[in-house]
Amino acid sequence: MSNYRVEKYTQEHRTAWDAFVCEAKNATFLFARDFMDYHRERFTDCSLLVYKDDCLYAVLPANIKGGKLYSHQGLTYGGFVLQKTAKLLYAFEAFKALLKYLHSNDINAMEIRNIPAFYNTIPSDELSYFLFKAGATLIKRDALMVIDTTNKIKFQKNRREGINKAKRNGLTIQVDTNFEGFWNEILIPNLQKKHGIAPVHSLKEIQMLATKFPGNIKQVSVYKDNVIVAGTTVFVTKTTIHPQYVSGNSDKNAFGSLDLAYDYIINHFDSSKRYFDFNISSEENGASLNKGLIFWKESCGARTFVADNYLVDTAVYKTLDLQIL
Repeated sequence: MSNYRVEKYTQEHRTAWDAFVCEAKNATFLFARDFMDYHRERFTDCSLLVYKDDCLYAVLPANIKGGKLYSHQGLTYGGFVLQKTAKLLYAFEAFKALLKYLHSNDINAMEIRNIPAFYNTIPSDELSYFLFKAGATLIKRDALMVIDTTNKIKFQKNRREGINKAKRNGLTIQVDTNFEGFWNEILIPNLQKKHGIAPVHSLKEIQMLATKFPGNIKQVSVYKDNVIVAGTTVFVTKTTIHPQYVSGNSDKNAFGSLDLAYDYIINHFDSSKRYFDFNISSEENGASLNKGLIFWKESCGARTFVADNYLVDTAVYKTLDLQIL
């Protein structure tokens, strides 16, 4: 019979953590400590490591706030990260050990944000099943617009017209390091004007992260007469291309600059990735849909995946069991 133990993450675990995340079947570079820790002063880290017979078997990127564990509020997605060879019954015992550890440390509730399935390198829906067995409460379900590049739907006519308009206007596209031009001349002014907010990442932070993750964070810039007019900062994982930030100047509709940018990153940027993730198109914890965003993304050929958040009572470990036939 296997033995399981849980440890709270410390800097001493850093090398083992990063090596595990790199090989896990349901992780991305967002779970690497260099990414998680860039804003560590904003969160009280409570990441956990689960060992099976002294071998690291699972990790949980997490923070604690108000006595509740979250996975992780500083990340787009989280979840119970498993080693590549993890099997269902053993993973269940690891999850149960995690709940027992939390409850014994006076953490009575865990809010867990499942990583969308298309980010996994091989099937890894164990957590969804465990949460079902634990009677967890679904508290949020977001609609994500995603393109499966192995079964593309063609751009609609209005998107193709935008691409042709960009070409007629002499726009060019480059993969470069012009984060400063994009942030200061396009992104920050647009977000402030439209929504009164700033980007989640400051210019200094995104430049630092791009330096630490050069293969995962790319800047794609659109120029007219050598002046930046639009751009997108792209996050690249083993399976997926995701435009983290996209914005164009006030002439974007006249120039067709955003259509050109999307055409490039969907069709020409990296053919080795199966999925293109436009991110969520729902609001108010999934209760409402943004019709304009959905129209835009679906006109590029995207269709729907969902991303779920659950609330689980850690005391359930006492009765949590599998019926094995």
